[in-house]
Amino acid sequence: MSQYILEMINISKEFPGVKALDGVDLRVRPGTVLSLMGENGAGKSTLMKCLFGIYSKDAGTILLNGREINFRSPKQALDNGVAMVHQELNQVMTRDVMENIWLGRFPTTKIGTVDHKAMYQKTKQIFDDLEIDVNPKVRISKLSVSQRQMVEIAKAVSFNSKIIVFDEPTSSLTENEVEHLFRIIRTLRERGCGIIYISHKMSEILRISDEVTVMRDGKLIATTPAGELTTDLIIKQMVGRELKNVYPPKTNKIGEVSLRVEHLSATYLNLKDASFEAHRGEILGFSGLVGAGRTELVETIFGIATKLKGDIYLYEKKVHNRNSRAAMRNGFALLTEERRQTGIFGVLNIKENTTISNMSNYLVNHLYLSDRKMKEDTDWAIKAMEIKTPNQSTAIRSLSGGNQQKVILGRWLLTKPEVLLLDEPTRGIDVGAKYEIYQLMIDLANEGKTVLMVSSEMPELLGVCDRVIVMSNGRIAGEVIPGNTSQEQIMELAAKYV
Repeated sequence: MSQYILEMINISKEFPGVKALDGVDLRVRPGTVLSLMGENGAGKSTLMKCLFGIYSKDAGTILLNGREINFRSPKQALDNGVAMVHQELNQVMTRDVMENIWLGRFPTTKIGTVDHKAMYQKTKQIFDDLEIDVNPKVRISKLSVSQRQMVEIAKAVSFNSKIIVFDEPTSSLTENEVEHLFRIIRTLRERGCGIIYISHKMSEILRISDEVTVMRDGKLIATTPAGELTTDLIIKQMVGRELKNVYPPKTNKIGEVSLRVEHLSATYLNLKDASFEAHRGEILGFSGLVGAGRTELVETIFGIATKLKGDIYLYEKKVHNRNSRAAMRNGFALLTEERRQTGIFGVLNIKENTTISNMSNYLVNHLYLSDRKMKEDTDWAIKAMEIKTPNQSTAIRSLSGGNQQKVILGRWLLTKPEVLLLDEPTRGIDVGAKYEIYQLMIDLANEGKTVLMVSSEMPELLGVCDRVIVMSNGRIAGEVIPGNTSQEQIMELAAKYV
């Protein structure tokens, strides 16, 4: 028998205008963690979708326990013990947790009706086994993103899978939840599961992996034992060059106060009496634990969350962002945390996604849209954001997560905002693309824009921001200056009102 539980040999896949996979090999031993790394667009997700039956490969062989397989659908993959925890959650928000876990395979009674009691007991058993503290009967829309991620992990485990693919599983998890996930992975490894772990977080990769496979431009670069790797070596394999600095040099100059928020509270969200100032040319960061109120703050400023009380001033003029349309007119732009749910228009192409927030600029005689202007602006966004795409007509859902994020950033920059609100702008993005987004933020600050950045990564906040405001349980707990603080001080403030 083969020493590998999974072998993907010489896998190739082409899309119109681009070769996504070019003879890639990947092998996983039972009871080990193989991490898969590469820049956005390197082909990682495409390779996994070929395994999982979402895409059909053009060439190559896939062996599971030495037997050749060629799944035609995700259901077929799941039935054969291959599960995948996707980065972009795709759940039925109107149904409860246990229904989401057993969707398509509900346990039934003798008369053929759904056996809700058995479904609850099975779900509770899996949750207890994995130490997941979620009520199986609660509607999934009531859960936080991190809790929903844990439900997806439990769903993958419920199939008694031999292979489990984790695609950026910690992108929305707190440090405690990451530790919990690692305990689950260790348990699965002890059971003999083969784990494929996709992440851009170097510290996680070096800590959790047995081997690391790096891809670049659809090709396999190397597979190396994790103990022989360093962060610098991984980055060099990923980007094909040395990346000497993780963060660009800060060249922005801070000017006068541009944005003033006074006693802002939300009606239905956890935001209470938030007051702060931001300056022209400043990158202002917001830190805190999940549920601290960071997303609630930027959504209330942008008008998509209902304001209970408080005032917002832009250059000393009171603005009334009653909704997102008013916020855009007033010079605000918001890049949301969940790009798939609230960022991209998945059925539209890149040109349409790039220009959709700026339609009034393309009107000719108030009658029709100028396709020429739309194409010009989309060309600018593709070049400025370095978006990897065959052409403007490519469906945005076919791009990698990082390239989708760049399209949304380009969209907002075309509206020429005065205040750019960025909620987890580098979530699920590789180290090279992160650097590009950091540089873009600094360039915007150099143009006199005000950038507000929400991030769960403290090193990122300390490396990019001029100031960091720490939130705790819906309140502003304090403010720190990068260079004069530590992650421990930030954590103390984050726990202030918990």
